[in-house]
Amino acid sequence: MPSTTDLTLRFEYSTSSNSDMRTFKVYQLPNQADEPTIELYRFFHPITGLVTGSTSFHRQNLKTAIFESAGSIEWFSNHNATVTFGVNQYHIRELRKAKKSKSQSRRFKAGNAEYKWKIAENDTDIFCVDSKGKTVASWSQDTLTLSVSSKVESVLDRVVVTCFLNLWVRQLGDW
Repeated sequence: MPSTTDLTLRFEYSTSSNSDMRTFKVYQLPNQADEPTIELYRFFHPITGLVTGSTSFHRQNLKTAIFESAGSIEWFSNHNATVTFGVNQYHIRELRKAKKSKSQSRRFKAGNAEYKWKIAENDTDIFCVDSKGKTVASWSQDTLTLSVSSKVESVLDRVVVTCFLNLWVRQLGDW
């Protein structure tokens, strides 16, 4: 999928003993050797000993180099959460909709379009397709990278967060 205009994002999970996989940073990897690696997102979830809590996520404004709030995830349990993007709130079910009970894809809407995450053939990676079945993002568990098509840059927050939510649920042994 990667082309010269696509983004490659690397997730770097915290190694602190006081964090779980909900605390991580996302770096935009350079397309060319002379470009820098850019820290694009920061996700932070303090460990309180409870399954409830809040994960905040911030996106770097590339013009000012200031991290601005992009949203939050309020956890009521490991599988029950409300995600906020700006002023819009969504239950986790709305960002991980299954069409049928045994469905192996999880749908979400963003920017007047519908997308769905699917489990790759290797049963480890996941990928996201648009309503025409074209791959717009793909996650590699081996490299902890998310390759994102430039077609979905306008909804990048949604793609990154829904990728994370699907990875979170998978590590809990569910889909």
